[in-house]
Amino acid sequence: MISKLLIANRGEIACRIIRTARAMGIATVAVYSDADAKALHVRTADEAVQIGPSPAAESYLVGEKIIAAAKQTGADAIHPGYGFLSENADFAQAVMDAGLIWVGAPPSSIRAMGLKDAAKKLMREAGVPVTPGYDGDDQSAERLQQEADAIGYPVLIKAVAGGGGKGMRKVDAAGDFLSSLESCRREAKASFGNDDVILEKWITSPRHIEVQVFGDSHGNVVHLFERDCSLQRRHQKVIEEAPAPGMDEATREDICAAAVRAAKAVDYEGAGTIEFIADASEGLRADRIFFMEMNTRLQVEHPVTEEITGVDLVEWQLRVANGEAIPLKQEELGINGWAMEARLYAEDPTSGFLPSIGRLERLDLMDHSGRSDTGVVQGSEVTPFYDPMIAKMIVHEPNRSDAIAGLIDKLETAVVWPVKTNKGFLVRLLNDKDVQDADLDTGLIARKFDQLTKRPVPSDRVLSDAAAWLLRESSDFDSVVTGIGAFRLNAAPPKSMRLTVDGEEREFEFSPTPEGQYFEHGFAPIEQPAHQFVQIEGDVIAISLPRNDAGGAASAADGAILAPMPGKVIAVDVAEGDAVTAGQRLMVLEAMKMEHALTAPFDGTVTELNSSEGGQVQVEAVLCVVEPVEEG
Repeated sequence: MISKLLIANRGEIACRIIRTARAMGIATVAVYSDADAKALHVRTADEAVQIGPSPAAESYLVGEKIIAAAKQTGADAIHPGYGFLSENADFAQAVMDAGLIWVGAPPSSIRAMGLKDAAKKLMREAGVPVTPGYDGDDQSAERLQQEADAIGYPVLIKAVAGGGGKGMRKVDAAGDFLSSLESCRREAKASFGNDDVILEKWITSPRHIEVQVFGDSHGNVVHLFERDCSLQRRHQKVIEEAPAPGMDEATREDICAAAVRAAKAVDYEGAGTIEFIADASEGLRADRIFFMEMNTRLQVEHPVTEEITGVDLVEWQLRVANGEAIPLKQEELGINGWAMEARLYAEDPTSGFLPSIGRLERLDLMDHSGRSDTGVVQGSEVTPFYDPMIAKMIVHEPNRSDAIAGLIDKLETAVVWPVKTNKGFLVRLLNDKDVQDADLDTGLIARKFDQLTKRPVPSDRVLSDAAAWLLRESSDFDSVVTGIGAFRLNAAPPKSMRLTVDGEEREFEFSPTPEGQYFEHGFAPIEQPAHQFVQIEGDVIAISLPRNDAGGAASAADGAILAPMPGKVIAVDVAEGDAVTAGQRLMVLEAMKMEHALTAPFDGTVTELNSSEGGQVQVEAVLCVVEPVEEG
C-alpha cells in the first residue's frame, strides 16, 4: 500500500483527499503557493512544501516543482485532485518516470480523451452515440463558418482542449459566428494553450447527464450510475444531483452501458466521468442521449455519487493505483436514496457573478446537517488567484423532495460574511417550481436570471428589528426618527425612520406595540460595529444608519468604469472620443480565470481611457470614463 501521498492540489479537494488518506493510515504531503501559506490543506496535512509564488502558473502548474517536493519528502505517490495538472498526460508520465505512483488515469487514456475531436472519433468506433457536428482538421475561420452554416443555428463552439465551461460559446446567428469564434479561441489559448475548436449542434431542451465510471489494471470497469448536472450558468455546474430525475431503468441501463464501453475503449483505470448531452424535449430517451466528453479524473461533484452508493471514491483511487482490483463488482453496486450538491462560491450574483475576494470574518457551514466539503475556515482569505469556491454543500435524503428541502435549509442557515456569496441565488434556484418539478435543462438559469439574482427587500419588521440593534449604539433616538400620522388618544404615535439598506437609503414606518414599545426583538443578525447584516432567503442584507457626511463612494451615474477586481485587460474596444451606446462593450477584463466584459452604463462619449490591452489593473481602478449625452 502507498505509505506517503503528496496531493498536487489545494483547497477543498486537497482536504478531501487528506481525510481519506488519513483514515487509510497513509501519511500526506501538501504543496502550497505563497498565497496559501496558511491555508487549511497546509495545516491539515502531515507535511507541507512551498512550491512558488501565488499565480498557479508559477506554482501548482509547475510539475517539476511538485515532483521535487515528492522526492524531498519521501512520498511514493502523487494524487492530482481535479483541475490544475490532473488531466495533463505529460505530467502523469513524468510522475511515473520518476518512480512514483500516479493516482490517476494512464497517460494514454488522458491523451485519447483529452482532445474533444479525437475523443468523438474514438467513441464512434466504440459504438457510443455522439452529438452531430464538425471535428475536422481544417481550422480556418472560413471553413468553420461554412460548417456552422451547414449544421444550422444555434451551434456550439467548443475548444478541443477545453473544460470547466471555458472555451465554449453558443452562437444563435451566422452573423455572430466569427466574433464568437475569436473570443472562444482567445480564451482557449489562454486557458489551455490550444485554440482548436469543434462545432456541435445545439440540442433542444438539453440536459447534462454524466456517468461515473471506474476501471482497474486487471481489466475491470464498472459504473456507479448517473448524475444530473443540468443546472448550469455559462456552462459551469451550479447544483448537481444523483440519480437523474426522470431516468427509467431501461434508459439508465443503456446510458451506463455506453459509458462502460467508452471507458473500455481507452483501457481506462481509476475514476472517470463520461459526460452526455440529452435532448429531453420528450423526456430522457436512450436514442436522444449523446456523448460529449470524458473527464479523466475525479469530478467536483463526486460526493453525490458517494452518498447514494456508499463508496469512498478516493479510497478506490488509492487502492486501484496500488494495483488492487476494484473493491466491488457491478452487481454489488446500487442506488440508495437521493443526493444533491450546491457549490457555494464567494461571488456576487448581482454583478454578473464576479468573484468577491477578502477575509472570511464569519464562516459557519452548520456541519451538523449533511456534509460540507471545504478548504477554508473562519479567518481564511479568498484571494484573486484561484477559484473562489467556499464549500460544496451536500445532503443525502430518502427522496428528491426531501433532498431539496434539506439543501435549502443547509444553505439558509450557513453564515458567510463579509464576502458576497451566491447563497441566496442557490436558495431561489432550489425553490423554483421548475427545479422542484424536475423540469430541467441547461438553459433554465439563463432564462430566469433576473428573478434568480434579484435580492429580496427587507420587510418593515426586519428593518424595525435591525433599527433596534443599531439604535442601541446611537446617542439619541429622537434624532433619527420622526413622528407621523394623526394624533391618537392614550397611544404612542407611529414613527418614521431612514436606514441605508444595501447601500441605498430607504424610509420605513413602524408602529408601537400595545405596551408602547417601538421595537420588538427576536432575531439574531450578524453583528458588526455600525452595521447589521440580516439573512433573508439566504442573502445577507447590510443595514446601517444613514451617513450624515457628504462622503461615500461615487455613484455609478458618473460614468466611471471601475475594475471590479484585480486582473488583466485583454481587449479594449473603444478609444477616447468614441460615441458609445448603453450596454456596448468597452473592454474585457480577465480575472479569476474568467473573462468579464465591461459595458457602457448609458449612451455617451468616452472622455477618458486609462487602460490598454495587456495591462494589469487593481480593484476599483478607473479604467475609463463615459460622459452621458446631454439632453436637449
